[in-house]
Amino acid sequence: MGVYWNNNGKNGNSTIDIEDSFIISYVKKWIYSKGDTLMNADVEFLNYVYQNSQMGIDTLEQLLEITEDEKLQTYLEKQIEGYRKFHNEARDILNRSGYDEKGLGTFEKIRTYLMVNLQTMADDSTSHIAKMLIQGSSMGITEAVKKLHQYENDVEKDIKKLMERLQEFEEENVEKLKEFL
Repeated sequence: MGVYWNNNGKNGNSTIDIEDSFIISYVKKWIYSKGDTLMNADVEFLNYVYQNSQMGIDTLEQLLEITEDEKLQTYLEKQIEGYRKFHNEARDILNRSGYDEKGLGTFEKIRTYLMVNLQTMADDSTSHIAKMLIQGSSMGITEAVKKLHQYENDVEKDIKKLMERLQEFEEENVEKLKEFL
């Protein structure tokens, strides 16, 4: 298996074997990640974690005001604490590397706020709120898995582990929320 490219404007082709490909990949990674500078994939991953956790915090805080179920309120507070850890960790890594975190846009915040209000206006039962949160966490899991596959070899191990931990957190939330259905 080889990669072909035009050799100095000549018509001949050259190949790179797997060992060379590994070296090129390593050098490319080194070039993009000199010092504490992150690669674009790392920044995208971290911003995804940051935005996902912000969405979780905002939604859960809104639902805390709606639900009257004390057990669900206690669990939502625990979830908020978990999302805050991810939120802060992603922000801190970005900031240490010279990047500003990209939060949710105003439109996205308003859209989410309105959707939560509309969905709970007709039914604010514990079961319905749990169902909404399961759907939201499932979307988060799906996006996390897609990003993990998309950038499998392009992100730093620690950043990949952060995304994997977020995915596990979302999966645990889904299982726990099933108890409220």
